[in-house]
Amino acid sequence: MQKALILILILFLNGCANNMKPTDFKDQKPRLIIEDFLSGNVKAWGILQNRSGKVIRQFSADLNGKWDGKQLILDEKFNWTDGEIQLRKWKINKIDEHNYEGSAADVVGTARGYSYGPAFKFEYVLLVPVKGKEIKITFDDWIFKQDDNVAINRAIMKKFGFKVAELTVTFVKN
Repeated sequence: MQKALILILILFLNGCANNMKPTDFKDQKPRLIIEDFLSGNVKAWGILQNRSGKVIRQFSADLNGKWDGKQLILDEKFNWTDGEIQLRKWKINKIDEHNYEGSAADVVGTARGYSYGPAFKFEYVLLVPVKGKEIKITFDDWIFKQDDNVAINRAIMKKFGFKVAELTVTFVKN
């Protein structure tokens, strides 16, 4: 009986794990080169859902990226429908063809990025303001290029390993 419960628990935990890896997309097209796609002006629209899937916030955003051959400087301005305006400046360094490192004022440590085929995975910890305090939220962020002008972003937000929210964003390059 105890062995059966352990087996069920292992199967359950494996079913909860995200087994998707950036390399799963290496031979797919169109290729997303993040520094190219986010250079210039990009418009975005998104929704934030709580852990049960209820939409709790919406936003539009203006992004402006500048690539100097080694580093992408990305200015983001989020316009939340509740009136909040949020600014972020990313500095994203290209390490090699598939690997990136990034930083921003509200990012704890170094963000890690991985690019293969149409997919870009970005992992980081963000300080998120909640009721006058900043809490650390881990982001598992995936961007998928649809065509030359459109990409879709899906981010799972976790605290202590548990999903607390999900962010879905559509990017349209001008």
